[in-house]
Amino acid sequence: MEMALILIRQILQMFLLAGVGFLLFKTGKISQEGSKALGNILIYVALPAVIVNSFLVERTPEHLTGILLSGIGAAVLILMSIAVSRLVFRNDAIAAFAGAFSNPGFFGVPLIVASVGQGAVFYVACFIAFLNIGQWTYGVSLLNGQPILQGLQPKKLIKAPFILAILAGLLLFLTQLPLPDVVRGFISSAAGLNTPLAMFTVGIYLAQTDLGRMVKRKSLYLVSFVRLLLVPFIGILILALVPASLGDMKSALLLALACPVGSNVAVYAQLHGKDYPYAVETVIVSTVLAIVTMPVIMYLASMIWGA
Repeated sequence: MEMALILIRQILQMFLLAGVGFLLFKTGKISQEGSKALGNILIYVALPAVIVNSFLVERTPEHLTGILLSGIGAAVLILMSIAVSRLVFRNDAIAAFAGAFSNPGFFGVPLIVASVGQGAVFYVACFIAFLNIGQWTYGVSLLNGQPILQGLQPKKLIKAPFILAILAGLLLFLTQLPLPDVVRGFISSAAGLNTPLAMFTVGIYLAQTDLGRMVKRKSLYLVSFVRLLLVPFIGILILALVPASLGDMKSALLLALACPVGSNVAVYAQLHGKDYPYAVETVIVSTVLAIVTMPVIMYLASMIWGA
């Protein structure tokens, strides 16, 4: 129950930040171009810094085991999420994409820090990497109705900022290369930009949405049900198989899985000429509903896991 209360408080703070983004756009203080600039800062600076920062821990046998187990757990959970969403949304590619992929980097990390602790972010680094790879491959093929490997450009994938951040973080973790305090401070400060900028972006999305049409669109609630309740509940059952001694890892992975629809569904929909407004609406509705569902999911997990 304590974790649920922490989550509610943190999510409310995040929605206040989204409100700032909404007002800034509505009053003309941020333009469409400004919105894109915020997105670039998120993708190329803030999220990579979050990932690298999560690897700046001591290399101990426990951490080595943790990164291996969390990587396996992340792969299982993401594959399950993809399968469930595809089964439910056979004829709606955007909904299948939205239901499959959460928003752990922008939305989940601050909640993990607040409710589990900064050290637990280490356990979702692989989740973030696998999720982005899944969006880049399966997600794009889904939107275009193509085989997964068709049109895939490995060189671009390797150069993607999240992949570079994972590789840099792993290198620092495995070598324990000492970083000057000023560099560590820079990484920490850049990572701190993640939450406010991400929520400003959500608010900007909201400011451009036809709210009347959005609240009447039934498919958005089914997407939210799958993304916020069905997939995380199955995740609770899967993670129940993990020993209780790995409680922080279990909680971090579940929080990453239970996050609302990842904003990349809107990015990829726009890039590939699909229904961008619909994609944006899946992000907004699920993000609003997450204020209720995420604390409920974590409470259910504590009951089932016996924590």
